[in-house]
Amino acid sequence: MSDPTHYHSGTRTAEAKALAVTAADELRTRCDTDGYDAVVVLGSGWTHASGSLGTPDTEFDVTELSGFSAPSAVGHSTKVRSLRLGTTRVLVFLGRTHLYETGAPMRVAHAVRTGVAAGAELVVLTGSAGALRNDFAEGQPVMVRDHINLTGTSPLSGADFVDLSEAYSPQLRRELQHLDGSLTEGVYATTTGPHLQTPAELRMLRMAGADLVGHSFALETIAAVEMGAQVLGLAMVSNDAIGAVLDSFDPARALRVPEQRAPAMGELLSRFLQG
Repeated sequence: MSDPTHYHSGTRTAEAKALAVTAADELRTRCDTDGYDAVVVLGSGWTHASGSLGTPDTEFDVTELSGFSAPSAVGHSTKVRSLRLGTTRVLVFLGRTHLYETGAPMRVAHAVRTGVAAGAELVVLTGSAGALRNDFAEGQPVMVRDHINLTGTSPLSGADFVDLSEAYSPQLRRELQHLDGSLTEGVYATTTGPHLQTPAELRMLRMAGADLVGHSFALETIAAVEMGAQVLGLAMVSNDAIGAVLDSFDPARALRVPEQRAPAMGELLSRFLQG
């Protein structure tokens, strides 16, 4: 018999949501709160934004909650924070689990599902990405307008026909752009990773309409939308993906770029979440 507090091979959507409810109950008890208004997932290099988001009431290791495994990618923390921004209760995951770490899409979506199960109606996803456009500069934040899911999988099972025509809320994008008029939008292509793309693959992505490429966003967004939450995606350009084909890709630099810009983005998100 499988352990109901952990994912297993063949976990279905209903089981994943039940496990998220279990984790959400543990979370509310641990943080002594009735629930949350928003959940934030910090991607590669974005942990430096956590200090600008506000002072946490509670912080602990995410593996202390049911269904969670520790992120193993460089630039991701195992911590989760509970904090208040004005009247907004916010749950912040200081790292994420990628599909290439576990091969389990249900596990990738677990943090988002847990936040929504704990009451959050707003999901903020952040991450870094390679740029497929010459007018996107390193360190530039880009709001995700849409995604192309190239992972070949989904965090849903069975006949879950979820409308993704406005997966990334136009209203939330307008509200964030009102706070920072310099923000632009783009389409994010989610690949499995951890390997980078070949020159031919990058050309194909650009021809398909992708502006950014990375290893996150899509699966978490699908799960959040299926549970009725609004999603805001914010990707930091960490490198020129096309240029990386011509020059050697520097993973340290690609991580350093979002780290340097993250504190300012944390301040922006703090203003946004306070309404």
